[in-house]
Amino acid sequence: MTISIQTVHFSADRKLVDHIEKKLEKLNQQHDHVIQVTVFLKLDNIVHTIKDKVAEIRVHVPGRDLFVKSISKSFEESFDTALDSMLNLIKKQKEKQSA
Repeated sequence: MTISIQTVHFSADRKLVDHIEKKLEKLNQQHDHVIQVTVFLKLDNIVHTIKDKVAEIRVHVPGRDLFVKSISKSFEESFDTALDSMLNLIKKQKEKQSA
């Protein structure tokens, strides 16, 4: 599994990157054939007020690309919510394939 973490208009600190990489290990437990994971972290500037943190996760598995997005006040919370959504999406996809 190849992991790519991309930030838009800021640099992620080591603590955030470590948090993301550690949590992404759960994907291998859910799906044996994850080829690539790309995480996008962005600041969402709505009318120049408080900036929300956006986390997007794209997972490439054979024959399919899966995508989720989450927005909150911290990158950790956004990423964790997006990862939970991704794990649920993978679980549903596997159930469809086995049915």
